[in-house]
Amino acid sequence: MRSRRRCVVALAAGMAALAAGRPASGAAAAPAEALAARLRQRLSDAPVQRGQFEQRKTVAGFKHPLVSRGDYLFARERGVVWRTREPFASTLVLTRDRLVSRTDDGRGGTPAADTQQSPALRAVNGLMFALLAADLAALGERFRIDGEVPAQGTWRLVLTPRDAALGAWIQHIELQGDRQVQAVQWREPSGDETHLRLSGQSTAVQLDRDEAARFE
Repeated sequence: MRSRRRCVVALAAGMAALAAGRPASGAAAAPAEALAARLRQRLSDAPVQRGQFEQRKTVAGFKHPLVSRGDYLFARERGVVWRTREPFASTLVLTRDRLVSRTDDGRGGTPAADTQQSPALRAVNGLMFALLAADLAALGERFRIDGEVPAQGTWRLVLTPRDAALGAWIQHIELQGDRQVQAVQWREPSGDETHLRLSGQSTAVQLDRDEAARFE
């Protein structure tokens, strides 16, 4: 959980300069139509996705990666819930309005930041949603997008920052998947790398009662 929260904070810091600057032009932001069309045919459009995650962060100068594991819940209209089981049990809730860190019993939510007061956090939350949904229209506003989307098998996209301010924090992001995004990898100019692998995925048309309560 601690490593996951550090990753979110690092992304927020990288997006801060962009939040204060100009967005990419419409012409530059639009992803290749053929690539986007093929990806839309491949991806599930289910409003709710669930699964397990394993995150490995390799830090330059350290021999062993920082590893965390747990489960996640992604609801397009609500946000993302990351429940870390190892090495520390805790929960992180990201919505378009806030980021909340909870204790290992899932209670006592502590607001870590409010997007109304932090444009950078609003930007990074939007980025996280776009990455999990492989939303090329949103991602194309900040990244050049290249890759391969075959009719079957694993597709792969490489995202390179358009803006120098974001490029100072993220060298590139790579997405892979099939019906859902299954892997996200980002590399920082410092040489640090984060690998997020999603597995055991399932979908639903709506949240059940217990899942909806996680966002409250």
